Amino acid sequence: MNFFLKKPYGLFAILFFMVTIFVWYAVLHEDRGGVMTVAFLDVGQGDAIFIEAPNGNQIIVDGGPDRSILRELSTVMSFYDHSIDMLVVTNPDTDHYAGFIDVLKNYKVEHVLESGTRSSSTTYKEFEKDVALEGATKTIARKNMKIILDKDVYLDILFPDQDVSDFTTNDGSIIARLVYKNVSYLLTGDTTQKMERHVLAVATTSLKSTVLKVAHHGSRTSSGEAFVQTVSPKLAVISAGKNNRYGHPHKETLETFLKVQIPVVGTYERGTIVTKTDGENISIE
Repeated sequence: MNFFLKKPYGLFAILFFMVTIFVWYAVLHEDRGGVMTVAFLDVGQGDAIFIEAPNGNQIIVDGGPDRSILRELSTVMSFYDHSIDMLVVTNPDTDHYAGFIDVLKNYKVEHVLESGTRSSSTTYKEFEKDVALEGATKTIARKNMKIILDKDVYLDILFPDQDVSDFTTNDGSIIARLVYKNVSYLLTGDTTQKMERHVLAVATTSLKSTVLKVAHHGSRTSSGEAFVQTVSPKLAVISAGKNNRYGHPHKETLETFLKVQIPVVGTYERGTIVTKTDGENISIE
């Protein structure tokens, strides 16, 4: 099953003629030069990944724990852009979706992709209500779905490959691989070593990726050595809050990456981490 995303530029309310002309000039002359942006946003103890394809299609994978995502989006999105093509909730833990409640209030959202694991929290019920009010199309992720963002750019769903409604939220996390030509990002939510082994066992495509978003904020419950070696990234990114109460990233996880000689960068040290790629090379800002 494939999703083809297309971001239309809607008409803005005409308040002042000259302002309108300026805004349209900026929109029509924006040139990404074939470059895709993937930004790991500093939302404290949580996950939020902003993806913008060369044609302007946008996905946000996870929304962080609160409205701090709005602050970070303002640094990577154009001021006149008030729409997002898809929100992906890798699992219904608060630190992965609560910020989307504010995103839905401030941006037009077309699609929402969820893992299918359950949450009975009042916050998640509020999120689901807001999705319905938005009129966004809601879909449960399944293996072999491809979200097509642009020519040569797609998000390939690797897991879930089954009904995960009775799984723990971490075991049921969405695992997806973002591909642009010869550059790829493996996005792992809060998945566990148990599910890493499952994905390794049933993989029908390569897991090897240029960048690995380390699962569960660098917790010792994830990033098993066999999984990391199979992915064999050139860079690992950890999203975690500075001096967080969980002690993320855990020493054991950092030692695994050190052992296999993979450099690690984290939002807890650098803040928002912006990567850009033309599909062949990748840079970090």
